[in-house]
Amino acid sequence: MKKFGLAVLGITAAIVVLANLGSLLALALSALIAYAGFHYYRKSESTFKKIFWGSVLLIGLFSAISNVPAFIGIIALIGVLYVWRKWKGTESNNIITNVSDDPFVNFERQWDEITK
Repeated sequence: MKKFGLAVLGITAAIVVLANLGSLLALALSALIAYAGFHYYRKSESTFKKIFWGSVLLIGLFSAISNVPAFIGIIALIGVLYVWRKWKGTESNNIITNVSDDPFVNFERQWDEITK
């Protein structure tokens, strides 16, 4: 039942990510514009260049903030990554190890844990 819930959550989150793919790309572009504005604002020395690159920075920030569907897509992408990690982790938890008092068996078990 746990894997079924993970599968449903993963499929739903993947559909939401795919539906918001355009918004995610627009968010990346506006973040790139904002970063370029910030970068060149710090390097500029004249007042005109500072005003120009500051306005480019503000335009990039406002377009990034107004892109709400992209933030929903980011949350869904985090959900997909969560499901992926849980799915991979549940398969390795099913290994049964025997505990023994024999030092050679314990050594081999610890050696296997180190080499993983």
